[in-house]
Amino acid sequence: MQTEITSRRKSVGWILCALSFAALRPLTAVANPPAEKYQPLELSRPVRPWEFLSAVGTRAGLLGNESGRMEAWVYPLKLFRDFRLQFHTGGRVLPAESLARTLITRPESSIIVYTGDTFSVRETYVVRANEPGAMIFLEVETEQPLEIEARFLRDFQLEWPAALGGTYSFWDKDLRAFYLGEETRKFVALVGSPTAAEDRGEYQTNYSESAVNSFRLGSTPKGKETKLIVIAGSLEGRPQAEAAYRRLSTGYPELLRSSAEYYRKYLDDTVSVELPDVQIQQAYDWSRVSMVQGIVNNPFLGTGLVAGYRTSGESQRPGFAWFFGRDSLWTSLALNAAGDFATTRTALQFVSKYQREDGKMPHEIAQGASFVPWFKDFPYGYASADATPLYIIAVDDYVTESGDIAFAKEKWDSVWKAYQFLRSTYDEQGFPKNFGIGHGWVEGGPLLPIKSEFYQSGLGAEALRALSNLARLTGKDAVAAELTQAFQKQGGKVNEAFWLADKQRYAFALGTDGKPVDEHSVLATVPMWFGLLDQKNASAMITQLADLDHQTDWGMRIISDRSAKFSGGGYHYGSVWPLFTGWASVGEYRYHRSQPAYANLRANALLALDGSLGHVTEVLSGDYYQPLSTSSPHQIWSAAMVVSPLLRGMLGLSADAKTATLTFAPHLPADWSSLGLENLRAGDNRLQLNFMKTSEEISLEARRTAGSTECIVEFRPAISLRATVNRVELNGKPVPFRMEANDEDQHVVVRFSVAEGQKFLRIYVSNDFGIGTTLSLPPLGSISRGLRILSETWSPSHDQLALDLSGSPGAQYELKTWNSAQIRKIDGAELKKKSEGSIITVQIPSSGAENYGRTRVVIHFADVQTKAKRRQKS
Repeated sequence: MQTEITSRRKSVGWILCALSFAALRPLTAVANPPAEKYQPLELSRPVRPWEFLSAVGTRAGLLGNESGRMEAWVYPLKLFRDFRLQFHTGGRVLPAESLARTLITRPESSIIVYTGDTFSVRETYVVRANEPGAMIFLEVETEQPLEIEARFLRDFQLEWPAALGGTYSFWDKDLRAFYLGEETRKFVALVGSPTAAEDRGEYQTNYSESAVNSFRLGSTPKGKETKLIVIAGSLEGRPQAEAAYRRLSTGYPELLRSSAEYYRKYLDDTVSVELPDVQIQQAYDWSRVSMVQGIVNNPFLGTGLVAGYRTSGESQRPGFAWFFGRDSLWTSLALNAAGDFATTRTALQFVSKYQREDGKMPHEIAQGASFVPWFKDFPYGYASADATPLYIIAVDDYVTESGDIAFAKEKWDSVWKAYQFLRSTYDEQGFPKNFGIGHGWVEGGPLLPIKSEFYQSGLGAEALRALSNLARLTGKDAVAAELTQAFQKQGGKVNEAFWLADKQRYAFALGTDGKPVDEHSVLATVPMWFGLLDQKNASAMITQLADLDHQTDWGMRIISDRSAKFSGGGYHYGSVWPLFTGWASVGEYRYHRSQPAYANLRANALLALDGSLGHVTEVLSGDYYQPLSTSSPHQIWSAAMVVSPLLRGMLGLSADAKTATLTFAPHLPADWSSLGLENLRAGDNRLQLNFMKTSEEISLEARRTAGSTECIVEFRPAISLRATVNRVELNGKPVPFRMEANDEDQHVVVRFSVAEGQKFLRIYVSNDFGIGTTLSLPPLGSISRGLRILSETWSPSHDQLALDLSGSPGAQYELKTWNSAQIRKIDGAELKKKSEGSIITVQIPSSGAENYGRTRVVIHFADVQTKAKRRQKS
């Protein structure tokens, strides 16, 4: 982490604290959290003037940076840019950006603290969820007279690619606000303050000109005072703009309370976790907020998920703050996992609204699309091919998790039409094409041209399985059976056609000649996400992807940095996307490769706490830890790739609403001994789970907190291949269980019902063992330097564990251990005892010009029978 971040949660009276900004208590993580555990989030650190800062709602947004320069939007209308403050005191005019010292961000607001020699000003940006405007609070504390001046440049235009004709502004003395308008008087905005005075408007003459509009807020002689700036807009004329302006001006205390309450209720109503890792805990909570902040209500197009936010500067394109098909669909999988079915349904309704007549799903819908022939004259509307299979997959995931069978019936014709379009793109081998149809993941660059990406073919196969399930749920059994057969056939073809046996990896794509393109890419983890690939082959490729040529400390490169086509700044041929990192994490957990999976989950989580606080950026350099200069700092599907890897990946959570079954299959880090989960859904039931482990026992407490029907919990915790399960008890009585083993670990599988009361499950275990790494971000602008566990290989008798490691040449690292008393000796490393437990220190050998080196460590364990005899003697 580049700078110290303070993260706090407020006490029970948190709504009032949101107004008074009172002192906060530190966040804690407990296995059995108190009932009031949902307390608001806060992150704080010294200001980084270049970092993105925002306050957004469904109808408006303030976008800027931590220096305090902002632009304002009431979608799809841009109001102004380069908003900033100046302080008048002691005969001097001080630009606020030179005094920005501290940043505080909360779900409902962003705060900059400015400090001068004799004064402090706390500027709070608030955009209430459903209001067409914003409020800026200025809390002043000064020893001598101080006056604040607000300045901005009018930039009154519709979002790209639409435009307005002539626009103008003037000062309305009754409202104490600048009126921004255009010739039809349909689009209107007001910017002012109840205490505004000494306005200066823009002007242009033959001799001089100024584009700046400004007003002062009245002098604070000495002491404390609060000032208010109000921004409001309307797409329906002046009366609506004035109504919003007056509402925001007079009701701001309640509006601020309700804005904080909006996020409190959202966090209360979705899946909450209490984790031993405070940073992942914070990142998960903030990522839930980030995702729901992607919902935008455009009155001309409808309500849907936008892709992300970034300042537009002098243009009319605010990052990716328009609607994207595949962005919404990937994000929906995280929303479903978190139990936010309402937002998923809204996103799916929006995307399906713009389905093309032939069944193809939309790629991009600009917020100005209703003003231009977007789908006819612009090439972006249906540019991608992957949105179509993703739509089928996303609808099935939503219906399966939520139990909304009515939605499946309502959308059956739509998903069937999408399938018909998908089939129309099949090549002679039966793979969905990209070339001539629409791009898969890669939109341009040296990885093209190709015929069909492995990514796209994997999605095409999974779409068959998803459609088969939707057919079954809607009573179309014959169709379901036919689609199941097609899926089984297609899954085998995908595994065979893309597998390169001599390289032990999957090809990036099939070329235009139909032959595999040998470029090993993280995109292969998308078929892994859905469990489509052969276990042995997938694991072999994961070992390659886990090395430092693919996996940086901040996430996954799209291709190896050893590739001739690699460039660290290549948008589609070398950069790091948190999206890729999330795909990899979920896929790796699916195939029981928990070490690289955890490295990728934690990389994304740490990004949420660095950069633009609380947000995960769109794309970073593949060479150095820093976002690309064109990255959108608040990217919605990047936030989703904290949520999905945690819930779907590490915790292995999934639900079947129809059978009221919840599956919990965790692959936990070695040093995690407890966690808590609430608001888990299983049909109409809600469940609370508390997990704990010791060296001899794994326990799970399950309680139904809502619902009226019996539900089933299937608990499948991962343990090491060395471990032995002695017995399993439910509420003190033995229950049956089974073991499922693979080359990486084994799972204890227990099913039990939860109705009234609590259920206490205990799994008695011997000789479990775990190992892990401590992962962190490097200094900003640095190269990757962390340790990677490439593979773990057990001997047939499970008395030896070989670790293949990769790291910086000459560097020394520490590995954490769980239950290390079993270790007899270690080859290639040293076991050391510390107050918090035993660690293994390992040195990476120095190498030539390579940025990373490799080594092997072999851990030898004491004989199990010998240890048992010693215990008996003692």
